[in-house]
Amino acid sequence: MQKSRPTQNKRARERAKQEKAQQKVARRMERKSTPSDRGPGGEDPDIAGIVPGPQASPWGDDEVEPEAEAEDSDEPA
Repeated sequence: MQKSRPTQNKRARERAKQEKAQQKVARRMERKSTPSDRGPGGEDPDIAGIVPGPQASPWGDDEVEPEAEAEDSDEPA
C-alpha cells in the first residue's frame, strides 16, 4: 500500500502559489513602468469626444418623415 505525502503536496502547492504571486507582482510593476496608451489629458482614446446624455441614432431611425405626419393629420378621427 502506497502512502500519500500530504506535507510534500502541500509544500508544492504553497510554492506554486508563491511563484504565481511573484509573477503577479512583476506584471503589476511592469504595467506601472510602461507609459499608458491614453491621449493628452489622460482621456481614454476609445471614448474620446463622447458627450454625456442622449445620443442621436446612428441609423436615423428617430427621424419621423414629414410626409407621414401630414397624411395622418389630414384624416379625421
